[in-house]
Amino acid sequence: MLRRLACALTFALMAGSSPAQSPMDGVDLSSPAMTEAEMTREDIEALIATGKPLDLTRKMLNGLDLSGLDLSGANLRAVRMNMVNLSGANLKGAVLDQSWMLEANLQGANLTGASLFQTQLGRADLRGANVMASRAAADFTRADLSGANFAGADFSADLTNQSMGLMRGVLRKAKAEGTNFTNANMMRADVEFANLKGANLTGVNLMTATLGGADLTGANVAGALFGEADVSSATLKDLTGARDGQFEKALNLDRAFRN
Repeated sequence: MLRRLACALTFALMAGSSPAQSPMDGVDLSSPAMTEAEMTREDIEALIATGKPLDLTRKMLNGLDLSGLDLSGANLRAVRMNMVNLSGANLKGAVLDQSWMLEANLQGANLTGASLFQTQLGRADLRGANVMASRAAADFTRADLSGANFAGADFSADLTNQSMGLMRGVLRKAKAEGTNFTNANMMRADVEFANLKGANLTGVNLMTATLGGADLTGANVAGALFGEADVSSATLKDLTGARDGQFEKALNLDRAFRN
């Protein structure tokens, strides 16, 4: 399954992402680092019980059942957590930068204020998760974000940093039906072919984002910014809160599907 996912993500990256955003290159997803665990749930529970800040940097936790654990504020940078079960876990303020969480179960997890910079979340399940006010410049390719709360999240590229300016949120082919993105910063994000039906995009900054093939049917776009966003083949029908001229500066508007 992970090898098939690698092929899908590599194709997605080749199709539109920059070379600097290709962490899949040269990675063996069948290696022990990507499939095995060096700790158990009991080991982690014991560390939590000490009351000391939890630091699991670069640990291999693949496949573990960590559901419901309190991992708030934990340092989980560059951790391998592919296919891990974190449903209902508290990850508020946790640092998950550069972690691998392919096919992870994050249903109902609390990721408020978490840092997900360059986190690999391909095919992850974030249904109903609370990811508000997070740094979400992660790869959510084919992830299920249905009903999640990304209000105030930052998916944007850091254009003040020459090397990091190429990193951005990727929601390519993600399921985000009914998802709350209120006031999120999605500037330059890759949202191609995503399902955003009925999503709340109120006040979202989508300037220079790529929305090719995305389905925004019935989405609330009140106050959303679409300047220089590429909407080629996007479905922009039955939108709520749309105003005259809102898409005036969008790119390829003549190629979008509209009422």
